[in-house]
Amino acid sequence: MDLIPVLIGVPAVMAVLLPFLKNEKVRGKAVYAGALAIMALTLALLVTWLTDGAPSMLLFADTELVDHGMMVGDVFLMGLIIYMGVKYRRYFVIFLTVVQTGLLMYVEFTAPLKSGHHMMIDGLAMLMCVIIAFVGGLICIYAVGYMKGYHSHHKEFKDRQPFFFSMLFLFLAAMFGLVLSQSLIWMYFFWEITSVISFLLIGYTRTEEAVHNSFTALWMNLLGGLGFAIAIALLAFGGGSVQLSDAIAVGGALPLAFLALAGLTKSAQLPFSAWLLGAMVAPTPSSALLHSATMVKAGVYLLIRLAPALNGNMVGLMVSLIGGFTFIAASMMAIAQNDGKKVLAFSTISNLGLIVACAGIGVEETVWGAVLLMIFHAVSKSMLFQAVGATENCLGSRDIEDMHGLLLRLPKLTYIMGIGIAGMYLAPFGMLISKWVALKAFVDSENVLLVIFIAFGSATTMFYWTKWLSKLISQHRARQGVKDITCKDEYLSMFIHAGLMLLLCLLFPLLASHIVNPILAELFGYSATVLSMSVLTTMAIMLVSVLIVPLMMAFVTKTAKRQLVPIYMNGVNEGDNRHFVNSMGEPTHLYLSNWYLRFEFGMRHLMRPCVYASASLLVVVFCLLIGGAVG
Repeated sequence: MDLIPVLIGVPAVMAVLLPFLKNEKVRGKAVYAGALAIMALTLALLVTWLTDGAPSMLLFADTELVDHGMMVGDVFLMGLIIYMGVKYRRYFVIFLTVVQTGLLMYVEFTAPLKSGHHMMIDGLAMLMCVIIAFVGGLICIYAVGYMKGYHSHHKEFKDRQPFFFSMLFLFLAAMFGLVLSQSLIWMYFFWEITSVISFLLIGYTRTEEAVHNSFTALWMNLLGGLGFAIAIALLAFGGGSVQLSDAIAVGGALPLAFLALAGLTKSAQLPFSAWLLGAMVAPTPSSALLHSATMVKAGVYLLIRLAPALNGNMVGLMVSLIGGFTFIAASMMAIAQNDGKKVLAFSTISNLGLIVACAGIGVEETVWGAVLLMIFHAVSKSMLFQAVGATENCLGSRDIEDMHGLLLRLPKLTYIMGIGIAGMYLAPFGMLISKWVALKAFVDSENVLLVIFIAFGSATTMFYWTKWLSKLISQHRARQGVKDITCKDEYLSMFIHAGLMLLLCLLFPLLASHIVNPILAELFGYSATVLSMSVLTTMAIMLVSVLIVPLMMAFVTKTAKRQLVPIYMNGVNEGDNRHFVNSMGEPTHLYLSNWYLRFEFGMRHLMRPCVYASASLLVVVFCLLIGGAVG
């Protein structure tokens, strides 16, 4: 497995080189080469791993030099955060970074740690590597074209593309290191790198709003990092081991609770959801890569790893209730949003909540659903963020109301958005099947609250996605056409994402039996058949069903191009089905608008009570756990 250092090293080297490539064409070619190299290395690692029999392997035991290098890296990150905190007078982040870095160094210098392996590769780690490489690599390719259009529309922002691409590749390197780490100290190092990169990219434009939102993301993720550091200290002084496997096997309730806290903050669960919503101020590629498809998956990845240890205890109950509550609360607030990126942000928080709830229950059925939800969500949400970003560049707006009849104006982008939206909530896409399995497991666990959360949360999810999809495919003829200025780089990434989405749906039975079931066997020690299905029959049904959405959109496009049929408009129709003369002889404009229920589900009314409720639950559980440990 000598490919692992190369897989982490290649994007890290790219991150160092890209700031020096000032020529746009040269930089674009370098990004393509780097993205393709990452994909090729991941495929090579996958083939090598499968050739060896897909074993669960522990790697790299004697790495004293690398350990010292990571310690220096932790100090550097602390120094960077202190500098930024002093510069912008945000002293709370300074406190958090000093405490957790100091605690970790104290552990490394004083705790009697047992020798152990620092990295591990198994089915779940390999799956995450594939998601990071292909979703992340395609987003980097998309960004080549997108950032040109972004800065042509936003002349007020300084063009810092070399820095932007450097951070994207450094993030990929950190994510590879994170998901492959077996040592919690190593995982913590990569964990903090992703937090700092997120902070830097959210503040890319350096506006007052961007700076404020970037520090919100930083302090919340640093709070999770502090929980991570406390868990490491408890494990190190309590059992002398900082191996992830030991934490799962004999870690104890309190270390698990602090690791779960880190996972909840990184996955933007209530009461920590504000950082992800604020991150939407960043350019679309960073929203797609860091804050939807990949970075937030680090939190759910850790919780899925911990899932076997969460079953039937107070920590698992805390995680499942926070996740379930986040699922329904975020999906309700999404109804009141008309900004496309905000809808995607709330949808991301909501779906991550469902994955977190599945991990908290910690049984085979829920983890099966969590892994599949993670796969489908990564591909679908990455594609949707890219499509909304490209649409914004064309329309000059990402307001869903401005997308009325977009199928007739920007058909290719609408096809992509339609497939992405269908993938999030329609049958036979895997998100819906995974939700059904999760619901069944929640019923079996006799957790009434979670059953209510997923039932009503799924209903509200259907509401806001249906509104958006209906807006896209409505037969509306705008007086002014829209020029599609989307670059080939962007379409290349989005078309591949759309193809992957349809392929995942078609091959769902094979995905479940050959990828997800072996992961369950590794996590729980045995393989259980969660959902029995006839492979050929199911694939045939999937093949027919998966074509419904694009065929429906093609039919709407074709019929809309025919002669317009005038409709009754409570007056004299002017021939475009949009304007009429009313009974007073006055010209009137007919405009169809979605119902957003802002008073009922708006952030102003729901966010604060939801934050208070979830924060209270966390405080109560931690008080009980700490009291029990002290007693």
